[in-house]
Amino acid sequence: MIALFDLDGTLTDPKTGITRSVQYALDKLGRPVPDADDLTWMIGPPLIASFTELLGGAEQAQDAVRFYRERYSDVGLFENEVYAGIPLLLRTLQERGVRLFVATSKLQVFARRIIDHFDLSRFFIEIYGSEPDNRNADKRDLIRHILDQERFDPVRAVMIGDRKHDAIGAKANGMASIGITWGYGSREELLAAGIDRLVDTPDALEEPILALTASTPLPAAKA
Repeated sequence: MIALFDLDGTLTDPKTGITRSVQYALDKLGRPVPDADDLTWMIGPPLIASFTELLGGAEQAQDAVRFYRERYSDVGLFENEVYAGIPLLLRTLQERGVRLFVATSKLQVFARRIIDHFDLSRFFIEIYGSEPDNRNADKRDLIRHILDQERFDPVRAVMIGDRKHDAIGAKANGMASIGITWGYGSREELLAAGIDRLVDTPDALEEPILALTASTPLPAAKA
């Protein structure tokens, strides 16, 4: 039994750190700076893709990522908080014999620092993320990399996350997926991406994780 957890919007709420770092990057570029609430769509997807969309092209996207990381690496990554119920869920799954991994589009070095900071590393076998050159930022590539490294059967694994990219990445690798609704992706987004199950609270995650990793069929997700 294997469970891959997204980080931003799934294990922790990173809104403050991410949106302030995006605002910092835009200010450094001399571009208009939207309110934080207008930037939450950038939480979850690969950063380079989000900046390319936000800036209307790729010309300044790399510079934006660089400025973003300039602030995020020192301040932003700790402007963050663990969702209530997550530590208990992880401990329960661990005790039930589920092998836990982090699978995030965030830089691996940032993800590890966040997981360590919030004392969650004791629950995870390994923390997987992207590289500075954007390798494995796409969830399809990241999950493929995890499968290559860990050599487990994707049929006995599930990806848990709050955005369509989690469902798309799982499906591309023959893995089931669970969409959580306390993050930053809508129910409509997750359903359209083909998520296998929707869950509204951390305490409701245990049952579908155990069922899907045991290869037990579940009803299709409903709106």
